[in-house]
Amino acid sequence: MVTIIKRSTPILERQARRESNARTYARNLGLALSEAKGIYVKDVDGKTYIDCLACAGALPLGHNHPAVKQAIYDALNNDLPMQTLDLITPIKDEFVSELFESLPAEFSKNAKIQFCGPSGSDAVEAALKLVKTATGRRAVGAFRGGYHGMTHGSLALMGSLSPKMQVPGLMPDVHFFPYPYHHRYPIGTGDCEQDYQQCSQYLETTLGDPEGGILPLAGLVMEIVQGEGGVIPAPDAWVREVRRITRERNIPLIVDEVQTGLGRTGTLYAFERSGIIPDVIVLSKAVGGSLPLAVILYKDELDVWQPGAHAGTFRGNQLAMATGLATIHYIRENQLATYVEQMGMHFQMQLWQIQAEFSHIIADVRGRGLMVGVELSAQVRHLARQLQAECLDRGLIIELGGRNSSVVRFLPPLIIEAPQIDDVCQIFRDAVAAVAQENI
Repeated sequence: MVTIIKRSTPILERQARRESNARTYARNLGLALSEAKGIYVKDVDGKTYIDCLACAGALPLGHNHPAVKQAIYDALNNDLPMQTLDLITPIKDEFVSELFESLPAEFSKNAKIQFCGPSGSDAVEAALKLVKTATGRRAVGAFRGGYHGMTHGSLALMGSLSPKMQVPGLMPDVHFFPYPYHHRYPIGTGDCEQDYQQCSQYLETTLGDPEGGILPLAGLVMEIVQGEGGVIPAPDAWVREVRRITRERNIPLIVDEVQTGLGRTGTLYAFERSGIIPDVIVLSKAVGGSLPLAVILYKDELDVWQPGAHAGTFRGNQLAMATGLATIHYIRENQLATYVEQMGMHFQMQLWQIQAEFSHIIADVRGRGLMVGVELSAQVRHLARQLQAECLDRGLIIELGGRNSSVVRFLPPLIIEAPQIDDVCQIFRDAVAAVAQENI
């Protein structure tokens, strides 16, 4: 019998031998990719997969979108400088104009922008330094289940304990507050309405207690939809309450839109749905249109930090600004946020049907736009990794998140079409059936 060795096998073996023990996605998605277009990727063995991870949301238009490729071709053909620190160029000027025009006028009319390093984590670090400098305070508020990055400061804001357990000396003075979660009820009332109301009451009474032990906050960091935390959308009324509470206490509200920004949740920015205006917005992933870029935008009254307060060599990535400009322009011109809202509902309706068929496995289907999550029931949550593997075997790339990694996360490119969503759901349904047949 002849044993056929896949082309990917030695590549993956070398990766496992050479790369850090801290690698993540590569552990559960053993793929050596060679081609990609739209929502599809192909590995070196010739197998095609539907990509519902999309580089954790950094590919809003999918792989190698014509608008993004053209921006790269134009930049190269025009000998655009690759890096310019924070010096201005016509492309950078256009990018900033397009980005400002995408924001609510109430915010952008008095906004400033700071280009940060290439990742969202660096932008979060910049936001923390900004508000600490502006307020003269040192304490920071965050929410349980939140994810804001992996650097020392941003990691301190994380709800998940495991990445923090082995890292002493994280940023001090971080205080966590309950985040509404209709499936788990963090306050324990068992009622969605009561629970979110008590979440906001807890925040307000804690911050207002002179014996509460928490110094006045320099800022409060929040996601409107917690992504890594398990795709948990916050109720609009609760978001408005958080805004009221922070405004009344002169606490800058930092909204982390790294994963939700630029159409992902069915509005250009997730905070728009609730009608609030933040003090600071953190952007990365989609804003670079496939290439690394991160910025913070903030009210100019906070702009009291000094020259050089936040620097970095790769703040001036012109190619990323070119692809970011093309991507934002495409999203706005084609009203992609509205399309995402429609496709997200189509997605969830099919997942609800699968939930009805496998109610002993699927406890909850939720999401906003094309940020969709499926939480497994507590009795079978240990099967989530097997479910991910079954999906991968059938040609579907998904990721897990949430408490105990029990939430299947779908984060497809925003250009995914209804028949493609049907294909995703059929694969997912078959994978759930296979897991059920083997284990239950």
